[in-house]
Amino acid sequence: MNKSNGSYYFTEEHDLFRQTFRDFLDKEVKPNVDQWEKDGFLPREIYKKFGEMGFFGMTLPEEYGGLDGDVWYNVIFDEELARMNSGGFSASIGAHPLLALTHINGEGTSEQKEKYLVPGIKGEKVGCLAITEPGGGSDVQAIRTTAVRDGDHYIVNGSKTFITNGVLSDFLIVVVKTDPTAKAKGISLLIIDRDSQGLSATMLDKLGWRASDTGEIAFDDVRVPVDNLLGAEGHGFFYVMQHFVSERLSLGSGGVAAASYALEVTLKYINERQAFGKKLNRFQVLRHRVAQMSAEIEMNRQFVYSLYSRYQNGDYPVKEASMCKLLGTQLADKVITECLQMFGGYGFMEDYPLARMFRDARLGQIGGGTTEIMCEIISKMMIEGQQYSTPK
Repeated sequence: MNKSNGSYYFTEEHDLFRQTFRDFLDKEVKPNVDQWEKDGFLPREIYKKFGEMGFFGMTLPEEYGGLDGDVWYNVIFDEELARMNSGGFSASIGAHPLLALTHINGEGTSEQKEKYLVPGIKGEKVGCLAITEPGGGSDVQAIRTTAVRDGDHYIVNGSKTFITNGVLSDFLIVVVKTDPTAKAKGISLLIIDRDSQGLSATMLDKLGWRASDTGEIAFDDVRVPVDNLLGAEGHGFFYVMQHFVSERLSLGSGGVAAASYALEVTLKYINERQAFGKKLNRFQVLRHRVAQMSAEIEMNRQFVYSLYSRYQNGDYPVKEASMCKLLGTQLADKVITECLQMFGGYGFMEDYPLARMFRDARLGQIGGGTTEIMCEIISKMMIEGQQYSTPK
């Protein structure tokens, strides 16, 4: 279990959860991943099984069915999902609690929590977060989807794209413009039910993350009750920014975990494979690459853990979380490419694990804020002295 890598941060209860979760994934997920990759989506049954085991509510309040645990359960969640070697599975199963349920819990009323958070924790309802639009990626303030007040409803028009769980989820948390004349202060969040009239979605065909139903969504005069406003009107941008830190920590952690698993798989291969009369693990050039990758993985892992420790204690490390996402996803790309090379021709074959890892890892530097956006945030803070306080 690599206990020594995180023994400073993880308790015995954390370790027991990790083993329970790993056993569950090995039984319920690993045998089915290849089929889900072909299908392009996850079956509803797997969400219900996660819910029955309490895996969606590890850090959510007990009063709504959660277990009220600390952030280390999320770290373990990310690390163990990476071992399934399916970025699409990890994305869909992770976006539900990390993005959708986190917003419901953070900004929702007690009525909204009863309607969406409780069944969400049980895996009976699946959610998604819809921010990105066809005309703009990481620029949240530039969204064009509008929500115009009409009595007791908002009328929503516009579109979203690249939305994880965007086709098969039961409800969507949608970032909209309630005041098109304003920038950040004109943005709000709405909870929109999937069966709302005028809402449609199309599945996107992707290079990787193939087990995830990534969708393009259209809103054509969709009527949404005012009661479905999530939080205060005009505060949506600040809610999104508040949760970006946890999302970027998760993406960075997932990148390091993917790199670690790729190296684990590759070590097994070079310990068994022979060439020129000896095992691959006896060739110095490969041994030194393993040493280099191992060192970089461990350095990044400890950085991730230190940031989660700060986050657990109430810090809001915008710069460091951006660094974490930047370096963790770059590391995954680098290590997986190196590992594929060690597999030689077999690394290029879909029957071997590195081909899928290679495809899936590429999205890490795009989704959740591109590498360029992370660098811009860091440079603003380092060069211009930009500061970010916890959004209110």
